[in-house]
Amino acid sequence: MTVSDQDCANAIRALSMDAVEAANSGHPGMPMGMADVATVLWQHYLKFDAADPHWPDRDRFILSAGHGSMLIYSLLHLTGFERPTIEDLKAFRQLGSPCAGHPENFELAGVEATTGPLGQGLAMAVGFALAERHLNAQFGDDLVDHRTWVIAGDGCLMEGINHEAIGLAGHLKLGRLKVLWDDNRITIDGAVSKSSSEDIPARYRATGWHVVECDGHDFADIARALDEATASELPTLVRCRTTIGKGAPTKAGTSGSHGSPLGAKEIEGARAALGWSHAPFVVPDEIRAVWLDAGKRGQGEHEAWNARLAGHADAVEFTRRMKGELPASDPTGDYIQTLLADPKKVATRKASEMALEALTAAIPEMVGGSADLTGSNNTKTKSTGPLDAENYGGRYVSYGIREFGMAAAMNGMALHGGVIPYGGTFLVFSDYARGAIRLSALQNARVVYVMTHDSIGLGEDGPTHQPIEHLTSLRLIPNLDVYRPCDTVETAECWALALAKQDGPSVLALSRQNLPQLRQEAGMLSGRGAYRLRAADAPRRVILIATGSEVEIAVGVRDALEAEGIGADVVSMPSWERFEAQPADYRDDVLPDVDPRQILRVSIEAGTTLGWERYTMVHGLRFGIDGWGASAPIEAVYDKFGLTVPKITAAVRERLNAQEK
Repeated sequence: MTVSDQDCANAIRALSMDAVEAANSGHPGMPMGMADVATVLWQHYLKFDAADPHWPDRDRFILSAGHGSMLIYSLLHLTGFERPTIEDLKAFRQLGSPCAGHPENFELAGVEATTGPLGQGLAMAVGFALAERHLNAQFGDDLVDHRTWVIAGDGCLMEGINHEAIGLAGHLKLGRLKVLWDDNRITIDGAVSKSSSEDIPARYRATGWHVVECDGHDFADIARALDEATASELPTLVRCRTTIGKGAPTKAGTSGSHGSPLGAKEIEGARAALGWSHAPFVVPDEIRAVWLDAGKRGQGEHEAWNARLAGHADAVEFTRRMKGELPASDPTGDYIQTLLADPKKVATRKASEMALEALTAAIPEMVGGSADLTGSNNTKTKSTGPLDAENYGGRYVSYGIREFGMAAAMNGMALHGGVIPYGGTFLVFSDYARGAIRLSALQNARVVYVMTHDSIGLGEDGPTHQPIEHLTSLRLIPNLDVYRPCDTVETAECWALALAKQDGPSVLALSRQNLPQLRQEAGMLSGRGAYRLRAADAPRRVILIATGSEVEIAVGVRDALEAEGIGADVVSMPSWERFEAQPADYRDDVLPDVDPRQILRVSIEAGTTLGWERYTMVHGLRFGIDGWGASAPIEAVYDKFGLTVPKITAAVRERLNAQEK
């Protein structure tokens, strides 16, 4: 038989219908509607080699409309990726199958990013495209010359993050970014017109994008539009007018095909309408052969690239960066020695800047930025010149007031490879970025979040800017390391730990106010998560556990208690996560499990006390803030909430006296 583009597209439709039906769960409409566009893209435009999904110069394909995951699963299977197998497709959305409800980058090679939360795939694609241009500027066309392709739906374009993402992409003129908009005019609730009447192409043009339109079911017209998109030097939106659930006799073009199985009768009708007479999960050999050829189409280009890499002067450096390996020389140890020799009293945001000066000079793949708070976050260094449309080789991105967009773009940069992104904002604005921070952790993206102004210590800005619940909230996210260092040494150590973590993100929560350097010894103690900063001199009756700026307070309380003959340890705990990962004998040494009447545990942190029970035990004392902050100078605010040496010392003494009675 002669295999047509329509036959190839119908293979996607059939597999998508069948998998969703077998699972009795999923979204068949989007894959059925975009099957024609995806066929043209993957068979004729996308640069990839199914035999090597990690080829560094492949095009990146991101399914931002991740609910339509059977589209990418079908494409990966048909083009010859090792997985998903046909058995994986049959087990769609089932335990143990790599074909999860939404695409997950750690489950399948070929899935570049974990998507599903609408808008984030497109926003991450901005980071992919930015990383490509940055590496191109550093290594040239011979090693880096590829595009980032996105399929996005109406929901992706409605979400607020879309505005942040496309504004940044347009400003940076990321012409290798191409977004294919599945303009099917349907959401779960029904017609898009129920909730939106905006002129989306006009919005994109206003932000500096090129816009193309096509009939998403006319193969020649799709190819014309993709030709125009690839020729443009601007980021491009391709408006693909499609019918959701195309082929379904009664549910096509309706929300009925959006998020539910079609049902046996509807699938039977769709098979008849599409001329697809094959059994479920069966793709004829002739059609499969055409798709497998598409998966091999990039092999020649891949081989030529391998030859260029082998003879390239920067081959070793390029390979190191793409593997995510840090340079052999580690500046952290030498830098910490200078701090021990010459202690500094500075805010930890300033301590971060000092550490970054050493780190960015030694680690060229570090690319920084800030959401319009550079002077407050202290994220720029002498080594990080501007990365903008005039100089993609720079290393500092001005993200503007786009916290969510910045975080998502950094995810894309990290997932692209060759770049270690870090970016700053205020800790309180982690709320704006939280969705992307969660995806950083879920998809193992090496991103460093620099979150300054970490407590009521920012003073007069008041409750709107004073983070209270944020540390606890971030600590709840699995695979996210949250660091709150107390001084210059801990800050440098936390930076080193964050950079060394290749399989997930980190948050550095940093102070606005100056803090004394409390550490007097080297040894990467922050790597333990918690350690005994000061040991009791008198017989130990109290363990004071603190983080960040409150460690100074804990030391003051300890000294006051010791003056009264009450022995007290001070435990600095920059990272809950790392402490929990330590062997039990170490944790038991730092926090011995004894009757609180023998040793009273006390936590001190200028944030919510929720969660600290795990370390203080039920009968311990927890000093923090379980309401909102206040607008006043820092000293007055700390006094109001009882976070002072005299008030905490008095409360500890009172508890000890009560226990003796």
